[in-house]
Formats: sequence, structure tokens, C-alpha cells
Amino acid sequence: MKTLAVLVLCSLAVICLTSDPSIDSQPADAPAQDGMFVERDEASNVVRQKRAVGELSLAQLESLREVCELNAGCDEMMDTQGIIAAYTAYYGQIPY
Repeated sequence: MKTLAVLVLCSLAVICLTSDPSIDSQPADAPAQDGMFVERDEASNVVRQKRAVGELSLAQLESLREVCELNAGCDEMMDTQGIIAAYTAYYGQIPY
């Protein structure tokens, strides 16, 4: 058992000493070339933009309405000022 452990450690040492470090790692001040960082305009195309409040679908508006109907104050405000204003006033930012 000890012989096997010594053999494994020796083989790992040989692999570490014979591997070329310039292939495996880059200097810390070198720019990343793997695509980890992208330009701002490219990132804005990839990241989903937050939609404006007026672009909610009927199903989304209905789900907001169902939540707001459970609160009497929100329900009254919904009738006078609209669902989006009422939901935002009572529950904060719209989740979608």
C-alpha cells in the first residue's frame, strides 16, 4: 500500500515538472483570451433588457390583478389608478 502511494506521488511530481507552464497558465497582467470578458455593446445584446411596464402581456397583467384583488386597499387603488400603479404602490417592483 505504501509503495503504491509513493509511486502515485512520484508520477504526479514527474508530470508537474515536465509540463510546460506557458501552455497552462497566463501571466496575471495578460488580457484574458477565453471569452470571459466581452465588450459592453456585445454584452448588452446578450443580456436580456428589462421590458417597459407597458409591454406586459395579458396573462402577466391578470396575475398582477389577482394578487392585488386580495388586498382591499390595492383593489380600490387598482380601480382608480390602474393595476400597475396599485401593484407597484403596495408590492413594489413588478417581478417580470
